[in-house]
Amino acid sequence: MQAVALALEHSWPPVATSPSASRQTLRNLRLALDEELVARCQEGDTVAFRELFRLHRSDVARLVQRMLSGRTSDVEDVVQEVFLQVHRSIKDFRGQARFSTWLYRVTVNVVLMHRRAAKSRPVLVEQPEGHMPEDHDPLPDEQVARRTRVAAFGRLLERISEKKRTVFILHELEGMPAAEIAEVVGAPVLTVRTRLFYARKELADMLREEPSLAALADSLDSDARPRRKRGSRVREERT
Repeated sequence: MQAVALALEHSWPPVATSPSASRQTLRNLRLALDEELVARCQEGDTVAFRELFRLHRSDVARLVQRMLSGRTSDVEDVVQEVFLQVHRSIKDFRGQARFSTWLYRVTVNVVLMHRRAAKSRPVLVEQPEGHMPEDHDPLPDEQVARRTRVAAFGRLLERISEKKRTVFILHELEGMPAAEIAEVVGAPVLTVRTRLFYARKELADMLREEPSLAALADSLDSDARPRRKRGSRVREERT
């Protein structure tokens, strides 16, 4: 698990893990099941689509929540829109990437469209930061601290560019390798790595200004240091 995910453990919904010895076997079984279900969906099998929804809904919801910076009120609507898009487009899926990669691509695109649309809508009621309904039971101190860290980290993520933020979430919080992220966002692997490098660097600088997250800065800063061969350079991602 990446440094950021460790620091926010039990705050963000975690990525499911399994013992390393059986991980590849489980992955292969999941891939085979996805292939079978997708083929059936493309033939109009509604039962197969419901099973795809059941298998992948939690992964989609987790990514949506992270990309919305914890705005939970919109998560379910966006998840439903993702699977509507999948239902409309699944006949066009050609299997050139894994189904889960394609699903993440659809999810990222739907979330980004939702975020852009939300920016154009007027905010009628501004809820105070840290507001909690009065009928909630008091939370344990540790849980309050975790929520504070997540809220603070979400605010920092909002301050970096959309492209860098997306790559950072996919890699650091979802544990996705650069090659797969490249397929999801439709960019070369080198571009993905460059965006990730500068996302880490910018976040490390901002983390030092947040007392609850300052300890994360060094780990992110070390990850952001370029590992390069002599004569090579890292170019800054401008978009």
